[in-house]
Order: sequence, then structure tokens, then C-alpha cells
Amino acid sequence: MGTANEQVRVSDTVKRELERRRRDGESYNDVLERVFGDGDRDLLAGFGRWSEDHADRVRERHE
Repeated sequence: MGTANEQVRVSDTVKRELERRRRDGESYNDVLERVFGDGDRDLLAGFGRWSEDHADRVRERHE
């Protein structure tokens, strides 16, 4: 756990989510480090799995 040297403003909704995920003895910084990992994690992984061609076909069928 590092020393806090910055302040970050978050909405009440984000603060409640941090509190929900917070484990005993964890700081908010600890929660964020655990959720974001070492920074190499792609938070959007899993999105956009369809190829453009497949997505176009689905859009056409939907319309």
C-alpha cells in the first residue's frame, strides 16, 4: 500500500461502488489497485468480439 499523494473526485455512485467492493482493512486505493491490477488489464476485453462483417449482417437483419 502506497502513500496517498493525490486527490481524485468521484461521484457518489462511484464512491458507493468502491465501498461495496472494499474488503476489511482496505483503503480506496487498495480497492482500485486490486480492480485495475498492474495496468496491463484491458477493461474492454470481451467487447467487440464480432467481426465488422458479422456485426453488419446482424444490423441489417435487425433493421
